[in-house]
Amino acid sequence: MAELLVVRAGALTTVQDRGRPGHAHLGVPRSGALDTAAYALANRLLGNPSDAAVLETTLDGVGLRALGAVTVAVTGAPCAVRVAGRPVAWGAGVALPAGAVLEVGPARSGLRSYVAVRGGLAVPPVLGSRSTDLLSGLGPPPLSAGSVLEVGAPGPGPVAPADVAPLPGPPAELVLPLRLGPRADWFTGASLAGLWRSSFSVSPRSNRIGLRTEGGPALVRARAGELPSEGMVLGAVQVPPDGLPVVFLADHPVTGGYPVVGVVPPGPALDAAAQARPGTPVRFVRAR
Repeated sequence: MAELLVVRAGALTTVQDRGRPGHAHLGVPRSGALDTAAYALANRLLGNPSDAAVLETTLDGVGLRALGAVTVAVTGAPCAVRVAGRPVAWGAGVALPAGAVLEVGPARSGLRSYVAVRGGLAVPPVLGSRSTDLLSGLGPPPLSAGSVLEVGAPGPGPVAPADVAPLPGPPAELVLPLRLGPRADWFTGASLAGLWRSSFSVSPRSNRIGLRTEGGPALVRARAGELPSEGMVLGAVQVPPDGLPVVFLADHPVTGGYPVVGVVPPGPALDAAAQARPGTPVRFVRAR
């Protein structure tokens, strides 16, 4: 079985797959790859199963040495990709000979890149998933230099040709469709009307748990008091006491006590949120 040696871990590189939904009643978040389309493309390029585990890098990439010949693909945030110091294709299957180092460089735009290997990463699953969950600590720890990752046996699926269309880059403005509820009535009508006309920006305090906003007008409550803890879902937009919306992402908590003004449905908008750098303008629009 082939292995990958981590020679440079990057700012934050984690193992991710499709996550572990269905365990919220046990207090376990879903986790999984934040940019689901980039994750799916990386596996599709290599003929992997749709739930194969990959690496998710944050901003400055990762360096890996092959301890056996493998085939890899890098998607998500566009970046320079090198094998043994030579440039190779981004968004395509690339041969990585035994002993060679794969260097995934800093994101040129966007935030997160995905590194898949043919056969997937064979780390032990926890509750049916190989994903690292930064909130609960389930799954493998974030990568560190010197750690070794086992690679699974390649499946029968073919490696896709290099001309598979890559994903578009992150938008200059993050537009999030919002379906109001269940606690929109906790905010004034004027405040909700102003939400559709307001512009926020992505806060540097954002992470895999949630995309925090800043710079926009605070939502004003129509009632005082506190809510008992309620179940939270992916894409829930919670409003803490400062009045600035927080969009829950893959490692979000399963309960919360602040009112949820609405939900951003899973799909391209949440994938774009995974690639939104701090300072990116954010607008909320009515979900159709």
